[in-house]
Amino acid sequence: MKKLIWITLVSFGLGLLAAGYIFFYLPEKEEPATGIFNKPPDPAPGALYAAYSSLAPEVRTGLDFVSIAERVGPAVVKIEAEKVEKVRGFGFEEEFPFDDFWNRFFGQPRQREQEYRTTAQGTGFFLSPDGYLLTNYHIVENAIKVEVTALQGETYTAKIIGTDPKTDIALLKIEAKNLPFVEMGDSSLLKVGEWVLAIGNPFGLEHTVTAGIVSAKGRQLGLGGNVPEYQDFIQTDTAINRGNSGGPLVNMRGEVIGITSNILAPAGGNIGLGFAIPSNLAKKVVVQLREKGRVVRGKIGITMPTTPLTEEDKEAYKLKDRNGALVTSVEPGAPADKAGIKPYDVIVAVDGERIKDPNDLKLKIADIAPGKKVNITVVRDGKEQTFAVTVEELEPQETKVKAEDSDKDLGFTVRELTPSIVRRYGLKTQEGLIITQVRRYSEAERKGLAAGDIIIEVNKRKVATVDELERILKKMESGQVIILLIRRETDGEAFDRIVTLRIP
Repeated sequence: MKKLIWITLVSFGLGLLAAGYIFFYLPEKEEPATGIFNKPPDPAPGALYAAYSSLAPEVRTGLDFVSIAERVGPAVVKIEAEKVEKVRGFGFEEEFPFDDFWNRFFGQPRQREQEYRTTAQGTGFFLSPDGYLLTNYHIVENAIKVEVTALQGETYTAKIIGTDPKTDIALLKIEAKNLPFVEMGDSSLLKVGEWVLAIGNPFGLEHTVTAGIVSAKGRQLGLGGNVPEYQDFIQTDTAINRGNSGGPLVNMRGEVIGITSNILAPAGGNIGLGFAIPSNLAKKVVVQLREKGRVVRGKIGITMPTTPLTEEDKEAYKLKDRNGALVTSVEPGAPADKAGIKPYDVIVAVDGERIKDPNDLKLKIADIAPGKKVNITVVRDGKEQTFAVTVEELEPQETKVKAEDSDKDLGFTVRELTPSIVRRYGLKTQEGLIITQVRRYSEAERKGLAAGDIIIEVNKRKVATVDELERILKKMESGQVIILLIRRETDGEAFDRIVTLRIP
């Protein structure tokens, strides 16, 4: 028995010694370093963002999509624009006099102009509590009626204050007060990788909120289709589809930093390539649309490639880097020509601010008020030279002449005469509205009006701007007769005549 007790005591003692050695003498096992292959567990299912629990609280609360959607959402509206499209096609539904004669001798039915009514749907958002709202131009283009539906369900008829096809922006107005509105942020502060929300009405699904990041800045998509001329797009992978156009792209401070405008969608739906107009560009346009009804831009009278300079260009023109814009031609008598700028010059700075590429130069010149003198620096034969250039106004967009009611369409489009147009066509007339297009079978065509005719007076009052003409038309009613003093210049000679048109 004593022997058994001793064996037990010795075993217990040896066990204590072994335990002490393990706890006090063996080195601690090192924790593996946190890295790409050994990271903390993924966040719980259903989280809207991927963030480790060690992130600071202020980072997590900065991604509060719910409060941002609740704050901005009430200012977002659904827009429906009713349009009348005129298409020339082959008509069979009704017989016209001499149709049988036409078909027999020409072997085909006669082409007729037909009207089709369509509806475009999009998104917009209020800029002020008194009813000004912003959307895309391509939503309301050629619209005869625009209806706005707010989040609460109220529907309003909107008036088009002004449009700018060159940036795809339109400013509308409804008659209401104390409306919820958004804050426009500073898009220049936007960073690639930053979270953004898009709110809109894709495929008619009202007030849809989607989240993503800023994928790139300063994107250019080329020209054609619905792509505007002035481009500085924000690219985002936020889900944007048909019906989102004109809606807000919102940062995590609840500020609108973009207006959704285009998508690249070979299959017709979202593939993560959406594009928004930067808020800083939109703000400049909106202010002018509200004050003048149109956008005034500067020009210096040069043409240049649409693509950036290449490495070969850098070597050929002896440049320090690939920044700048190559002048391919100069319009005779234009500001650049008068200042001494020539083809093969590479413009590298405007008033000391360096130029990145042709699109950058185009945007900078457009922002300069006509009549202002700027210093343009070029590289010529490897040396920098600076020229003082007085900017002139870019020709305004063609405007369809109509009164406030679309049924009063007079059937032609006009453009204000500018020094550039006068030089280009060798005109003697310096002021007025030049007709750029006359619709076939319209009363204007029947009365002999044609492209190139200049409207000098309307109802015995001189007109030099589209705004002046529209103000006269708005005071007139359907059925009244309007008097136009028309000038036509042929072979250097000017002939005036008076034309009367009855407003439809």
